Amino acid sequence: MTTTLPSATLGKERRHSGRRRRIGPTLALTVISLFTVAPLLAVVVLALSPEDAPTLPHAIPGSLTLDNITRIFDVGEFPLWLWNSFVYSAVSVVVILLTASMAAYALVRKRFPGRNALLWSIVATLMVPMQATLIPTFILVSRMEGVNTLWGLTLPTLANAQAVFLIRQFVRDLPDEIFDAARIDGAGEWRTFVQILLPLIRPILATLAIFVFLWHWNDLLWPLVVGQTDEARTLTVGLATLNTETVSTAGIMSAALVSFIPCLVIFVVLQRHIVAGIAAGGIKG
Repeated sequence: MTTTLPSATLGKERRHSGRRRRIGPTLALTVISLFTVAPLLAVVVLALSPEDAPTLPHAIPGSLTLDNITRIFDVGEFPLWLWNSFVYSAVSVVVILLTASMAAYALVRKRFPGRNALLWSIVATLMVPMQATLIPTFILVSRMEGVNTLWGLTLPTLANAQAVFLIRQFVRDLPDEIFDAARIDGAGEWRTFVQILLPLIRPILATLAIFVFLWHWNDLLWPLVVGQTDEARTLTVGLATLNTETVSTAGIMSAALVSFIPCLVIFVVLQRHIVAGIAAGGIKG
C-alpha cells in the first residue's frame, strides 16, 4: 500500500530543494562581487585615511577623514583639471549624440545615391587605430593654433563613427508607419527628428552618453599630446603628474576618488533610461 504525501508537504520540499540549488550560485556571485568591489573600497579607505595613520595594506585605519579630499584641491591646478575634463566630456557627449543621431536618421530614412557606400566608409574608419592619426591630427591642430586650448582638445574627437553605426542600427528597427504617420500629419524633417525620432531612440542615446562620457573622461593619450601646459591638462593627465610631485598616496587616492564621482553620477542619472528601453524591447518582443 503506497502513501502519498500531502500537497502542503510536497510544496515545502520543493521550496527547500529550490533554495538549496540557489545557494551555490548565490555564494559564487557574492564572492565575485566582493572581488569586483574590493579595489574601489580600497581606494575609498586610502583616500579617507588620516595622513600619518597606518592604513592599507598594513592595517585598517581606526578613523576616516575628509582632509585629504579638501587638500587635493590645493595641489597644482586640480580644480582647473577637473573643469577641463568636464567641459571636454560634456561637450563631446552633446555634440556626438546630436550629430550621430542626425547622420543615422539620414542614412536610414533618406534615399540618395551612394548611401550604402557612405555608411561602409564610416564603418571602415573604425578599423583605423587612433595612434595612426595622432601625429597628423596634432599637426593640423597645431597649425590652427589649437594646442593648449579646450577647443583644440575637443574638436578632433567629435566625429564618432561607432556612435553613428550604433544609432543607425537602432533607427533601422523602428517601424516605418511612425514616420509615415508624421509625414501625413504634415511634420517636416526637423520636427520629425526632434519630436518623433529622439524620444524613440532615448535608450541608445542614454547608453552612448555613458560610454562617450567615460571615453573622454578617462582619455589620456590625446589630452597628453595636445595639453602641454599645466593649465591645459585634463584630470587624467594631471593625476599622472601627481606621481612626480611630493603628493602622498592618500592624496593621489583622494584625487582618484573625486574623479570617479562624475562617472557614478552620470551612470545613476541615465541608467533608468537604459532599463526602460530594455523593458520596452522585452514587452514588444
